[in-house]
Amino acid sequence: MEPVEVTVRYDIKGKAYPEQFIWKRQTYLVTSTGRRWQDETGWHVLVMTVEAKTYELVFDPQALRWYLKAKPASPKIGLST
Repeated sequence: MEPVEVTVRYDIKGKAYPEQFIWKRQTYLVTSTGRRWQDETGWHVLVMTVEAKTYELVFDPQALRWYLKAKPASPKIGLST
């Protein structure tokens, strides 16, 4: 997991909605959030960016830090037959 800076909006019930994150000096705008779950590493949330790519962000409540766990797979380049 890589640490990332995340801008988050909270609703009235305290649910976090990531709005953007910075990874490798690039800002990614979040257009929607998906599945959420909690495990021993923290709170996970799947987000989709403007580029229609899905990322997995993780909030570690002990460290009070956000991390990027999964990034989109690179397109596979194959030979045409």
